[in-house]
Amino acid sequence: MFCDTAKVSLKAGKGGDGAVSFRHEIYINKGGPDGGNGGKGGSIIFQADKDTNTLIDFRFNPILTAPDGGNGSGTRSNGRSGKNLIVEVPVGTVVKRDGRVIADLTEDGMQAVIAKGGDGGFGNAHFKSSVRQTPVIAEVGEPGEAFEAEIELKLLADVGLVGLPNAGKSTFLASVTNAKPEIADYAFTTLTPN
Repeated sequence: MFCDTAKVSLKAGKGGDGAVSFRHEIYINKGGPDGGNGGKGGSIIFQADKDTNTLIDFRFNPILTAPDGGNGSGTRSNGRSGKNLIVEVPVGTVVKRDGRVIADLTEDGMQAVIAKGGDGGFGNAHFKSSVRQTPVIAEVGEPGEAFEAEIELKLLADVGLVGLPNAGKSTFLASVTNAKPEIADYAFTTLTPN
């Protein structure tokens, strides 16, 4: 089965939350703030691959989700960034969002970030200043982009048959190849490419 268009739901990873934490060590009475920042959410990246031929995988797996970023923790430990989700698509794939082209992958190995992951929130160590020495605030991580995208595969034919109507182009194609075009005794029977 050949598929040249598909619709997918994309959801990039959410950024990790910042931490509210204070330094606790022996012989240190009042340790300062040491909450780490949240990690960045994973992005969804499409990569053109010459060995992939169709978009059929998107029919069976129409939802793509990248992992979230990790939360920050004490001792100024930042959260782990979410791993980017790399999706292989055929060369010649066009990605549209709301009818507008956002990526056109024309060469093998070409990559495009389709949905960007959210940034991580700052921990309370980030908000420390000479005026505010013990902040008890931290930021929540930003959500990643989420939307529906239309994917199209632009195909270039290897061979083209040109001729007058009712000249036998579809009959020739059916006898030489495994194609099953409609054949009838009226003009313009074939309206779409085979």
